[in-house]
Amino acid sequence: MRAVEDECATPVRLWKRPKAGERLKLVLLIRSLAAGGAERQLVSLAKALDKKVFDITVVCLYGGGPFEEDLRSAGVPVISLGKKGRWELFGFLKRLIAALRKLQPDILHSYMSGQNVLAVLLKPALPGTRIVWGVRASNVRLRDWLDKLSFRLEVMLSRFADLIVFNSAAGRDYHLSAGFAASRTEVIPNGVDPRFFACEPKSRSILRAEWKIPEDSFVIGIVGRLNPMKDHWTFLRAAVIFAGRRPDARFVCIGNGPAKYLQDLRSFTDQPALTDKVVWHPFLDDMPAAYKALDICCSSSAYGEGTPNCVIEAMACGVPCVVTDVGDSRLIVNDLGIVVPPKNPEALADAWATMARQITDKPYLRVLLQESVASRFSVSSLATKTTHALLYA
Repeated sequence: MRAVEDECATPVRLWKRPKAGERLKLVLLIRSLAAGGAERQLVSLAKALDKKVFDITVVCLYGGGPFEEDLRSAGVPVISLGKKGRWELFGFLKRLIAALRKLQPDILHSYMSGQNVLAVLLKPALPGTRIVWGVRASNVRLRDWLDKLSFRLEVMLSRFADLIVFNSAAGRDYHLSAGFAASRTEVIPNGVDPRFFACEPKSRSILRAEWKIPEDSFVIGIVGRLNPMKDHWTFLRAAVIFAGRRPDARFVCIGNGPAKYLQDLRSFTDQPALTDKVVWHPFLDDMPAAYKALDICCSSSAYGEGTPNCVIEAMACGVPCVVTDVGDSRLIVNDLGIVVPPKNPEALADAWATMARQITDKPYLRVLLQESVASRFSVSSLATKTTHALLYA
């Protein structure tokens, strides 16, 4: 514990000082461990936190998901509550309360809206537990009545959280303007392990061959779940414009999503300008290889982003990014990327052309991108900042 105190520059008291040889019991609560940005960050954090300080358990509402085995292999226990669909409430709540009472956590750190509401509502049943919220979005678009209700509940209940952790400054500012309690908030950006993204360059050729993309093509990719927030429509409309300028251009869309939405997007590419030029692929186990198969990584999000993982991960691979001015994307790319307004395919295509020239003119760009991530967005920095917030804020 002394090592943690020495790392913290702010001279404040520990929130709770464990007895000699005792660790703080930390429960991370999330909907599921399916492939996704928030899930990946939870796993990275759980693996990186100092196990001499925290006794960590992950509790998820729904079982399965590719990250569950990742956590178990790292020695982090996972409890799945086996929720039986959206509307199973009483049986599920009974199992959740029983699990938390058995664990007796010192800190319950929830991830995202529904779990944040749950955590605060459970506070009377866990009087000795500190409730920490994790907010991952910025300007939220509320799709249906349940989303709207959940957000209103978050706003009303935010004053009962002991700490609210945002992964972006944009997310903090938006939620405070919407009525979130202003006290006890922290901004902790996402983090990645630069070593994980240092894959062999040969993987670039292997994946391009699998995608049937010629090695000398200029490849632009978008990485993210198939969701209106990510605005694949603007990406594809920009692809039509850019393909008209560069016959060697190819486009890769990596991510999972509803079959109907994917079908609609793919139907748009059935036009002469994009024939045989767009590849669709679900998330890969080897994401470093996927990023390194790209010349440019694009985040075309229209709203909702906090700290987009794909941008940090691509930069960690030395791949330059063109992003829309949503969330903290501008802060992440800084002067090493290009920022355009959302929902503007012409501006996006122009930015791709500008970045293509910069790649040629700046052979050192790849190294600068990797150094930027290592210094600002490492998983060790995520763990250190989170530890400081959980113990001191």
